[in-house]
Amino acid sequence: VQLQASGGGLVQTGDSLRLSCEASGRTFSNYCTGWFRQAPGKARGFVAAISWNGDRTNYADSVRGRFAISRDSAKNTVYLQMNNLKPEDTAVYYCAADSATRPSVFQYNYDYWGQGTLVTVSS
Repeated sequence: VQLQASGGGLVQTGDSLRLSCEASGRTFSNYCTGWFRQAPGKARGFVAAISWNGDRTNYADSVRGRFAISRDSAKNTVYLQMNNLKPEDTAVYYCAADSATRPSVFQYNYDYWGQGTLVTVSS
């Protein structure tokens, strides 16, 4: 599975962005998909994940209620809708695919990774 993340950019506090993770290769709809982020000087951490059929989601406490993950299997794409963005959301966002049946919060479970897209939130 090859993953292409896009949709990052420079926004202001309180703005919204939607990230996309488009997959090619193997049947993407069989994979759980997660979003992770790495802020400058920090380790990469979990943001959100969705099961292969979209019936289960996980969110980091820091984004729950502001971010929403979804998928469109027909388009082989997973989205991360980010609302009410804060400066602390500034990071490179990565999408990843995992062949497990439940969406994991752990990076080591994910087999395939995209290249990352930068989100910068100014105050």
